[in-house]
Amino acid sequence: MSLTPKNKQVLLVEDDPNLGLLLQEYLAHKQFDVTLKRNGEEGLLAYRKGAYDIVLLDVMMPKVDGFTVAEEIRKDNSDIPIIFLTAKSLKEDKIKGLTIGADDYITKPFSMEVLELKINAILRRIEKKEVKIAEDEYKAGKTILDYKNQKIIYGDQVTKLTTKENELLRLFFERKNNILEREVALKHVWQDDSYFTARSMDVFISKLRKYLKDDETLSIVNVHGTGYKLVENL
Repeated sequence: MSLTPKNKQVLLVEDDPNLGLLLQEYLAHKQFDVTLKRNGEEGLLAYRKGAYDIVLLDVMMPKVDGFTVAEEIRKDNSDIPIIFLTAKSLKEDKIKGLTIGADDYITKPFSMEVLELKINAILRRIEKKEVKIAEDEYKAGKTILDYKNQKIIYGDQVTKLTTKENELLRLFFERKNNILEREVALKHVWQDDSYFTARSMDVFISKLRKYLKDDETLSIVNVHGTGYKLVENL
């Protein structure tokens, strides 16, 4: 007896009733199971009660906005794909969305066919994501990266890391005193090297510098036109 593949579960949070129904019907026709919620509060409740493969979020919604919903989801799950669907087209909004941890940011109006292609591309990337061999722990200067548990340890100070911070810092520790090319970091951590993703990475670099500031033996320096370097001065 052959088993029918399970449809991918989509959580769609969209306060425009017409667009929400159109997207739900279109994606259902493309073999997705879509749960539609009308505001951020309902979306968060649905996320916490269900099991989804991907989340589609409007940004400007009543009760709880999409950025806040994404931040709450990221506290629980650093891996579930999130796509913002929004009329907010300002560069700052896109940077904010990607910095929060979104996998894509699509401005309205958009093609449903393009949205479907992006959803499938993200899901394929996750399914085929190469498992990389990593150490449980790395050391640079006087700081330990507990990669397995996503923590930085400096003396008695312990700082919890997000998944992307953990991956990015791992690259620095593996390549200490060597250049980490921007393209390498972007492809490894974000699987994308677009302009807005690059700006998002700059925000993460600033965070890592703050995390390492107490260790006077370490510094992250810019290498003009190439990338960055974690310099270890023992």
